[in-house]
Amino acid sequence: MGSDPDSPMANPTAANDTAIDLQLAYEGAGIQEMLDQLDRELIGLRPVKARIREIAALLVVDRARQQVGLETTPPSLHMSFTGRPGTGKTTVAARMSKILHGLGYVRKGHVVTATRDDLVGQYIGHTAPKTREMLKKAMGGVLFIDEAYYLYRPENERDYGAEAIEILLQVMESNRDDLVVIFAGYKERMDVFYQSNPGLSSRVANHIDFPDYSAAELLAISQLILAAENYRFSEEASVAFADYIQRRIQLPFFANARSIRNAIDRSRMRQANRLFSRMGTPLTKLDLMTIEAEDITASRVFAGEVEGLDPARPLT
Repeated sequence: MGSDPDSPMANPTAANDTAIDLQLAYEGAGIQEMLDQLDRELIGLRPVKARIREIAALLVVDRARQQVGLETTPPSLHMSFTGRPGTGKTTVAARMSKILHGLGYVRKGHVVTATRDDLVGQYIGHTAPKTREMLKKAMGGVLFIDEAYYLYRPENERDYGAEAIEILLQVMESNRDDLVVIFAGYKERMDVFYQSNPGLSSRVANHIDFPDYSAAELLAISQLILAAENYRFSEEASVAFADYIQRRIQLPFFANARSIRNAIDRSRMRQANRLFSRMGTPLTKLDLMTIEAEDITASRVFAGEVEGLDPARPLT
């Protein structure tokens, strides 16, 4: 039987003459607006932002190909975010979910955050329902698993983390058109985690490393935090806080932007106590807004000390 010269297979250019405007598709899905917001919210992280733009471009082109009838396997969207605490992984996950929703890759565009405790049970028969419940909550959006390497504990043969991983693998494959899973944690530990779970590693196509912030970027982040809360540094306080950052980076349990926010919260507390000590003296709006150098240099960081041993707890 001869082939039909008018068929799409014989003449691919005749399959669909509709012109696709990628810029219009990009803007129509609100991608540029989301990326601009990410630039405003997060200082630095240029390699991370570049990778997010690359993924967004892939998805826009993939959607355009579908519109003109070019069948292809949907891109794998499961991701790995590696880096130290406070480098913006959770914020980027939220923006990524909105991008996926804007392009129609997930139905809702929400993010559900989980840790080992949310997925792994303590006795037989407990893990499967816990894991499936979290997956159900995340369906239609993104499941963000923080410190994912704690799911795998080979030294404990009675641990049920492997069961949770097996369920995750099944759902990641069978529901890849309605769920994106993002695994997050320290890079070194995540590398070991993936080496120990080759089936999991093969399903995670997008690996994004979040670098630590520089001292200058951390100072810029502090200014953003202050502005959002209607505070300001005096000129002397700005110098003192730059000194604080240099010292704090060298101490244990430094958590990047998270440590900076904690430091500002403590400075606000010291400012409040300083102003309270002036009770009876009228205060101006500028007084209430301004953090002075003494509110910063009172920190124990200037003595080479850190309060607390848990990086998740506020640090001075």
